[in-house]
Amino acid sequence: MAENKEKLFDMFPPVSAEEWRAKVDADLKGAPFDKKLVWRTNEGFNVNPMYRREDIADLATTDSLPGEFPYVRGTRSNNDWRIRQEIIAGTAAEANAKIREVMTKGVNSIGWHMQDVNAEAVATLLNGIDLSAIEINLSSCVRKAEELVRLLAAYLVNANATDLFQGSVKFNPWKRELKHGTKTPLDPVAAAKSIIEAAAPVKGLRVLTVESAMFTNGGAYIYQELGYALSWGAQWMTMLTDAGLDADTIASRIKFDMGISTNYFMELAKFRAARMLWAQIVAQYAPACECSAKMMVHAATSKYNQSIFDAHVNLLRSQTEAMSAALAGVDSISVTPFDAAYKTPDDFSERIARNQQLLLKEESHLDKVVDPAGGSYYVETLTVSLANEAWKLFLEVEAEGGFAKALENGKIQAAVNESNAKRHDDMARRKEILLGTNQYPNITEFAAEKIEGESCGCGCGCGHEEQENKNGGINTTRLASDFENLRLATERAANRPKVFMLTIGNLAMRLARSQFSGNFFGCAGYEIIDNNGFATVAEGIDAAMAAKADVVVLCSSDDEYAEFAPEAFKLLNGKAEFVVAGAPACAEELKAAGIENFIHVRSNVLETLRNFNAKLLR
Repeated sequence: MAENKEKLFDMFPPVSAEEWRAKVDADLKGAPFDKKLVWRTNEGFNVNPMYRREDIADLATTDSLPGEFPYVRGTRSNNDWRIRQEIIAGTAAEANAKIREVMTKGVNSIGWHMQDVNAEAVATLLNGIDLSAIEINLSSCVRKAEELVRLLAAYLVNANATDLFQGSVKFNPWKRELKHGTKTPLDPVAAAKSIIEAAAPVKGLRVLTVESAMFTNGGAYIYQELGYALSWGAQWMTMLTDAGLDADTIASRIKFDMGISTNYFMELAKFRAARMLWAQIVAQYAPACECSAKMMVHAATSKYNQSIFDAHVNLLRSQTEAMSAALAGVDSISVTPFDAAYKTPDDFSERIARNQQLLLKEESHLDKVVDPAGGSYYVETLTVSLANEAWKLFLEVEAEGGFAKALENGKIQAAVNESNAKRHDDMARRKEILLGTNQYPNITEFAAEKIEGESCGCGCGCGHEEQENKNGGINTTRLASDFENLRLATERAANRPKVFMLTIGNLAMRLARSQFSGNFFGCAGYEIIDNNGFATVAEGIDAAMAAKADVVVLCSSDDEYAEFAPEAFKLLNGKAEFVVAGAPACAEELKAAGIENFIHVRSNVLETLRNFNAKLLR
């Protein structure tokens, strides 16, 4: 059979960007292109609806290969990331047993917070563990970090396992400042030098932490996490080279613990941009080996986006988050169990979290391709655009004296809290959506009984509890928390308010508005009573009274409200709260008649529901 060498695309003439734009403008029929199709990101730049080859023609980021400086395409020649699980255990013996168990279930990296740091605990923890098969990442209270490094290094030397070990001990002298706005009483330079000295026998031990996941879990925008992470890393490099250490030694001991939000493509671009920018930063310190500029990144799915209600939606969020990081070529990933927002994760949720990554590897084969997004017009453009915004922020922090100085002045904490407040406000107005929380809630669900408290119990500020910080630290209240408080207040009240849909008139409009109103009031956990429609307003009011409704929502068309709304309001006669679904042209006339409540797409959902809670709950 003769080989068919016909190039099918040669049959089609090339189409220029100008021709595409002319076609789009024609289809928009006069609507402005920039307002309809161009997306303004929270990261400070615009995203177009379409990208072409010419958009990346001048980008230097497309010239390198995976494993080549500046590592935008990855630091390795493979994409075999480590699957990490955070171990929940009270003692070293319990942690050891848990590690042995999860190693048989696909985990090859663990994290554990040690409260009791001593030689016996380290030996018990690592007893019988094949250190060539698993990465060990430990943390403790910051004042115990040096002792932990020394004990770990001594154990590995005695076990002749220094060449096998891969992992980290978290040393974050700025954690208290970030969490509580107060400084840790130690000299970070002296402590870091001592810790690096203690780690010297173990080449694969990272001990200088850049814990930028704290920014993600505080509601920071993506460019902020990246910009502050770079500044944090540069702080380590600057202060320790000034203290006499060489750049290669310092860089080889730094590990970035970064967060992952649900902005899928932007997160993918973030990790690519992070490697590129970090490589360029390290290069300025003139390391002897170019390999020292490789960034080691652990990525953890977000806690900030998790919800208590409809908690299984957390699985969807964490799955796309993990997928972003995997495709971006990070070194290890931990998936936060779906129930972590309201309880200590159990065996089931931990198994699901492990399996989420196993699916990405064993079913989707994402580990088989290095930098699959490389060359994508969209992702390459995002990478550079995000890098530019993060770099601006990095330069701002450096101009003000660097990361530590900005923390001391409270500027970083204030900036992250400002973003958090903005996102909570966007959540209240449904400009940012969490399915099951401020949109499409499961109105039959009750959650108060499943909520448990959590604290590390050591009093050092190392706990993982959610906090609204008013003392200068980062506010870590989750995005869903405001709406959850509404629903929990409804659950705990003596009465559950009933919202009755008085549907009448135009079929399409009454159906659409009753659905909108049910979702609206469902966000507060109210009982929703929907209807197929009434022939008259009086019939609807009678039905509402028979149902003992606390709120009656009139659902019809704008044109019909001028007639139906005054009649319904008069017949109801204050026996229940009266609401008009929509923002009709006759709203001012209706307000003059005494009607006060209107709900529509521009409403502040949270504020409106808080007002109803204040009126209805007892």
